[in-house]
Amino acid sequence: MHTSASASLGDLWDRLTGTQAAPEQWLVLVTAAVALAAVLPHAVWRVSRNAVTIAHEGGHGLVALLTGRRLDGIRLHSDTSGLTVSRGKPTGLGMILTAAAGYTAPPLLGLAGAALLGEGRITALLWIATALLVAMLVMIRNAYGALTVIISGGVFLGVSWLADTDVQAAFAYTVVWFLLLGGVRPAFELQAKRRHGGAGDSDADQLSRLTHVPAGMWLFLFHAVSLCSLIGGARWMLTV
Repeated sequence: MHTSASASLGDLWDRLTGTQAAPEQWLVLVTAAVALAAVLPHAVWRVSRNAVTIAHEGGHGLVALLTGRRLDGIRLHSDTSGLTVSRGKPTGLGMILTAAAGYTAPPLLGLAGAALLGEGRITALLWIATALLVAMLVMIRNAYGALTVIISGGVFLGVSWLADTDVQAAFAYTVVWFLLLGGVRPAFELQAKRRHGGAGDSDADQLSRLTHVPAGMWLFLFHAVSLCSLIGGARWMLTV
């Protein structure tokens, strides 16, 4: 019995730390097309944007903790908006990094995922994503947010635990493509809202007040990070 349990743990560890073969190039392109279909049509984006919001607010929360701020909680709303509340010094580098982390988190997570896929770490990527979602769940403070994160974590856990390697690869590549492509659109949406006089308390505007740098420059940073992440991530995934 003890030997069997040890063997199972050893097999799990080997799966987690080992590498998996890269999928065929056609499958990588198909997953990119699927992700694009989840980002471009407005009706689909209204639903799929929830996943980007999870990454966005998770980025705020993670950087708040890393910079020594106290994270009070995260709320995710059905209109795909979100709110992360942290306590600490209202100005300074920690607050600036926390505010800047939202729009940059999805594309940077996608870039990190692409790096893992480029190394053949498909299972590791799925388990890391599951762990991050579990950690985020602890800080969720509303029912809709909890349900969204639980469903997302359950999907990742189910695929990583039950699916075969081909399904894992297709799912992982689709998720990473979605983060890279879906990380580009919010900055353009924010730019459009600000052009029409909306989003006056956006991350870019908060950063402008904190740094006295025009909000447009922060928007430029969001665009630069998302587009560079997309280009870099695509190169990693298309050249494996």
